Amino acid sequence: MIVNNSAKAEGSTPKRRPQKRDTAASRKALLDAAVTEFSEFGFEGGRVDRIARLAGVNKQLVYHHFGSKADLYRATLEEVYREIRAREQQLHLEEHEPEAAMRVLVEFSFDYLAEHPEFVTLINDENRMEAVHLKKSDKVTDMHSPLINLVEETLDRGVAAGVFNNRFDPIDLYLSIAGLTYFYFSNRHTASVIFNRDITTAKQMQQRRAHIVDFVLSSLRHK
Repeated sequence: MIVNNSAKAEGSTPKRRPQKRDTAASRKALLDAAVTEFSEFGFEGGRVDRIARLAGVNKQLVYHHFGSKADLYRATLEEVYREIRAREQQLHLEEHEPEAAMRVLVEFSFDYLAEHPEFVTLINDENRMEAVHLKKSDKVTDMHSPLINLVEETLDRGVAAGVFNNRFDPIDLYLSIAGLTYFYFSNRHTASVIFNRDITTAKQMQQRRAHIVDFVLSSLRHK
């Protein structure tokens, strides 16, 4: 009797089915690629095919996960906001004395933008379009509530301890912190030309960082 060894081998070793790419991993890869693409080219110049190629997936998978280019752009904005809000929660401001907690928050706000220039360019682009994509988001408002609660709790602790005055609304305060840090990174190149001083150097950046921290804390201190 002749035994077909090749057939026997095939029968004894089941074929491995090609593994499907994890859905969460594919979505994350697409969002990371979208951040890169949209921060460089904006919404209007961003290309779905380039995003898919950078993420290493089929172009149709973009539409499967996000529906449209506009939906992907909105999801991209939600992702960059989600990341910065998550990092702020990790600061554990409640574990610091009020003034130290506020210093930590201001320093983080400055350092995060220094490390993530894509955040500035994406938000600039969305503001240019009058937040048309964020207006359709059902997530972004809820993302910011915990942050404002942290700022409010820190303010209240500072007032109770007699180290902060009670003149500031938590949202107004955060907008001021964000404005001081964001303006520097969104305008540092034009400001360098206007004032004939290169404010993009490491020394100038550290000087600006220290000034913003001192400015915020000085305004908060109880007189």
